[in-house]
Amino acid sequence: MTMPQRTVPAAAYARPGVPGPRPVGRPIQAATMARPVPPQHPAAMPVGRPPVPAPRAAVTFLTVAEVASMMRVSKMTVYRLVHAGELAAVRVGRSFRVPERAVQDYLRDAYTDIA
Repeated sequence: MTMPQRTVPAAAYARPGVPGPRPVGRPIQAATMARPVPPQHPAAMPVGRPPVPAPRAAVTFLTVAEVASMMRVSKMTVYRLVHAGELAAVRVGRSFRVPERAVQDYLRDAYTDIA
């Protein structure tokens, strides 16, 4: 002989402070749906991620020795040009780095046509 099964209501298993199982296929309320935001609006930006900046052009830096060999002068001449402000340079630690564009601009501006 089998014992009859006792059914316990689902509310008896519920613990205070613990949510119960979610019903499947809940209808979506029209009031809770968000309206689409135009892409120009600040709210359309992704949250927590900065916008991706445009790619920059690569800058090539040269050492004083490389600049001296390009210009066919001594390193001391390059140091004099940097300290005089005639040639743009960046100080990195105890040495200087010269942008390649600055060397090209200096040579273009220093060119003189004779006769």
